[in-house]
Amino acid sequence: MNTNLINLKSQLEQLDWPSLYYYKFIIPNTPETLAKVASLFESDSDLSFQPSSKGNYTSVSVKEIAVNAEQVVEKYEKAIQIKGLIAL
Repeated sequence: MNTNLINLKSQLEQLDWPSLYYYKFIIPNTPETLAKVASLFESDSDLSFQPSSKGNYTSVSVKEIAVNAEQVVEKYEKAIQIKGLIAL
C-alpha cells in the first residue's frame, strides 16, 4: 500500500462507519476506461460523469455507502491500477 493510501486509511478510521463516501476521479474519456471505473462500484452507487470541455477527459464522481475505511482504501487500490486515472 502506498503512503498516500496509508495516510488516507488513518484519517478514515477516525470517522463513524458505515458512512456515505464521495470518490472523485479524472480519467481519459474512453469507453474502456469509463467501464473499468464504473465496474468498481455497486449498482446502487450514485455515479456521475462530466466530460471536459475538449472531451479528452471525464470527471467521475461517486457517492457510495461504505462499511469501513478498509473498503474505501480497497476501492482506491483498484482504481489507481486503471491506466490514466487520477484520484482526487
